[in-house]
Amino acid sequence: MPFVSGRFGAGAIHPGAQGLRVREVRGVRGVRGPRAPGVRRGFAALVILGAASALGVSAPFPVLAQSGPAVLELEHYLSWEGVADPQLSPDGRQVVYTRRFMDPVNDRWSSALWIMNVDGTRNRFLADGGSPRWSPDGTRLAFTASGEPRGSQIFIRWMDAEGATSQVTRLEHAPGSLEWSPDGTRILFQAFVPQDPDPAWRIDLPRAPQGSQWTGAPVIEDRIHFRRDGEGWTSRGHQHLFVVNAGGGAPVRLTHGDWDHGSGAWMPDGRSVVFQSHRVPDADRRWREAHLYAVDVASREVRQLTSSRGPKGNPTPSPDGRLVAFTGFEWTEDTYRESSLYVMNADGSGVRELAADMDRSPGSLVWAPDASGVYFTAQDRGTSNLHFAPLQGPSRPVTEGNHMLSVSSLLADGSAVGTVTSFHDPGSLVHFQVTRPELRTLHRSNEAAVADLRFGEVEEVWYTSVDDLDIQGWIIKPPDFDPSRRYPMILVIHGGPHAMYNVGFNFAWQNHAAHGYVVLYTNPRGSSGYGSDFGNAIMRAYPGKDYDDLMGGVDEVVSRGYIDERNLFVYGGSGGGVLTAWIVGHTDRFAAAVSKAPVINWMSFVGTTDGSGWYRNFDHLPWEDPTEHLQRSPLMYVGNVTTPTMLMTGERDLRTPISQSEEFYMALQMVEVPTAMIRLADGWHSRASPPSNFMRVQLYLRNWFERYSTRDVSAILPDPPD
Repeated sequence: MPFVSGRFGAGAIHPGAQGLRVREVRGVRGVRGPRAPGVRRGFAALVILGAASALGVSAPFPVLAQSGPAVLELEHYLSWEGVADPQLSPDGRQVVYTRRFMDPVNDRWSSALWIMNVDGTRNRFLADGGSPRWSPDGTRLAFTASGEPRGSQIFIRWMDAEGATSQVTRLEHAPGSLEWSPDGTRILFQAFVPQDPDPAWRIDLPRAPQGSQWTGAPVIEDRIHFRRDGEGWTSRGHQHLFVVNAGGGAPVRLTHGDWDHGSGAWMPDGRSVVFQSHRVPDADRRWREAHLYAVDVASREVRQLTSSRGPKGNPTPSPDGRLVAFTGFEWTEDTYRESSLYVMNADGSGVRELAADMDRSPGSLVWAPDASGVYFTAQDRGTSNLHFAPLQGPSRPVTEGNHMLSVSSLLADGSAVGTVTSFHDPGSLVHFQVTRPELRTLHRSNEAAVADLRFGEVEEVWYTSVDDLDIQGWIIKPPDFDPSRRYPMILVIHGGPHAMYNVGFNFAWQNHAAHGYVVLYTNPRGSSGYGSDFGNAIMRAYPGKDYDDLMGGVDEVVSRGYIDERNLFVYGGSGGGVLTAWIVGHTDRFAAAVSKAPVINWMSFVGTTDGSGWYRNFDHLPWEDPTEHLQRSPLMYVGNVTTPTMLMTGERDLRTPISQSEEFYMALQMVEVPTAMIRLADGWHSRASPPSNFMRVQLYLRNWFERYSTRDVSAILPDPPD
């Protein structure tokens, strides 16, 4: 969908004559002396100068985190790690996985490959890079890493004692989606192929005088999708499939034409590859449509396998080569639809649905070794587990638990590895047998960092909203929570809007709880993970009754008696930013709000976003009938706003461009509502933004909330341990 809430979706205030001048004081610990009400001691100070006093805050205004050990602070983020994509060796003895870590010097995330025995012993560094894939015989490992001439390239490492490594590709554009051929001689991959300039735009300028410095050539654009968030202006060209010999040499291109081709999968005989594409002249304008194809590796002949209208993807051949499993759904005008699981014969005939009893989108498809059915993961009510769909009969759960489980590798003997996260587990590598699905932990990320920390307890909550709709949410309480006290509360709203808050660990929220806040997060109507009808409930009605769902959650928690109603705060990003802006135009119950990367005006959004497909959510385009666009735009309710509201958006955001935040900011200024706008440097809408921006967002959020708190929040912080 056009807006997906991102982890680093906002950036930094810019210095300028008309804006706030910000000095970031880094590494300030143990600050003592006079402080404003509600200001805490600890990690770092942000000193707001100049126009800060106009917002009712004396300058300097230090915003300090809680001092004292044993709670989650932003210092921990500087050494934070994640684990992903574990791959079992074919003999089941070893696991290679990607370890992702923050590089605080260069302000970016980096990755490296680590390897361990399947019992968790001998966990050690292997190589810089990612995307590891074992050869079928287990003697070699293909992976991607920085190489020549530039950017990511494919490497192969021999998994013997010497560990000889060679660079296999030398491409101008990074390869991805690696897959070994069944015989281990070739590697299939996907890469971008530039398109030659359109000769129709060629012009012949007069010769420039010697030594002249003429302005550069203009950029000429005639595509509907010409820019992409996280990337910027996109080059002309398309994604294509290639194969390269494992020993090196020139890659062979399998696909051609002016279409993008999704990642492919080898058929077991190694003669053909199945893939996703939409090979029609106006493919860029075919919203939510794609087909499955097969290409003969020798002749490059392409055959279309599916014919029904609608999106198809994730083609996964069975071990015997007779069937291909895939996901998708038949064409519908609905704006949200859970995907279904299908199988078809290898020639595209005999399409039939599996797991029809389960209205949840399947992912990470893996065939049973005997081709009797398909394993898949599915998100359901805030959790994710592994399921099995036999070729005949209903599906069944394989794993159960209040966690988010992702399975990335499964062997013929039923041995599987994956990653799991839960309320207090930032992420672990796990191993299990599908016949005995008891998860055994191989490695816990950040184990040393979190060993002595006190996390906030998390409580699940269900409540009934309008239309008798049951809504699920969770409450994070501060460490050492005392129900006899009254705490400030933050309502957090997810983006998407078709997304799902879940039971996985969340650094930001635990950090808020460590600073004395109760945090409420819910899945209002429109969220994924609750079935197609629930997700589609906001079709042509967004924002709408999802507002009632959110307010119902606030009412539910307030009724428990430990919330200070004078200190309610709200924020959300992307689609959550839309709802935050909508909320302050419809209620004054919140003391302060922060809208991150919102859409404020659906009229102006249509021509500035990289996600034009979102307009399927309206009956008409704005020039046909602007009524519903205006009715659903938070800008139209700015006259009702009294809540101090801050805007935060990355300056590079192409999904919900910063011009949207500027519109709301100026409107709030015109009606004299306390407001500020934070323009985060190098910030995209997506996770491509610098990780330091995440820390800035945390601090600026609490800075804003504490300005409008009616009490000294240090009174409700947990006491430091003896």
